[in-house]
Amino acid sequence: MFTIGSLAKKYALSRSTLIYYDHIGLLPPSGRSAANYRLYTQQDIEKLERIMLLRRAGMPLDSIAELIEKAEQNIQSALEKRLLSINQDIQQLRTQQQTIIHIIKNEGLIEHSRIMTKSTWVSLLATAGLDEQGMKQWHEAFEASAPEAHQDFLESIGIEHGEITTIRAWSRKETE
Repeated sequence: MFTIGSLAKKYALSRSTLIYYDHIGLLPPSGRSAANYRLYTQQDIEKLERIMLLRRAGMPLDSIAELIEKAEQNIQSALEKRLLSINQDIQQLRTQQQTIIHIIKNEGLIEHSRIMTKSTWVSLLATAGLDEQGMKQWHEAFEASAPEAHQDFLESIGIEHGEITTIRAWSRKETE
């Protein structure tokens, strides 16, 4: 049996976090000592590790509470939904980044914003020795191997929707 202090230390959590998990019924201790200290079993530790893993994946505590005792496929489904949500959030944040730079009209901000632009990307490919045909082959390979990631990448470098549609269409012509 492990005390709350030893668990907190082992997993770099505060005692108050573990007390809160107990309070909301997420991780109640399996027992109490004679002095009424919370005591945790190896099974409780394994549950805490699952909780921590799901928290690192960004799952809210109420969802974790619902999932923790369910079948693995339910957790898989919830994580797939979480991943979709993260992808949508990332796209919205990229759009916000580009919008802010456009509104401010300060292209110098791009250097400090971790934004890759179309012109910078094309310049890098050219510097690496790719000509127009090489760049087309790059797009074809990207589209064939990871079409959704290709879409995300094109969006991330600020290409407009119409141009993305065109690029993806000619990327598929050779591969279909």
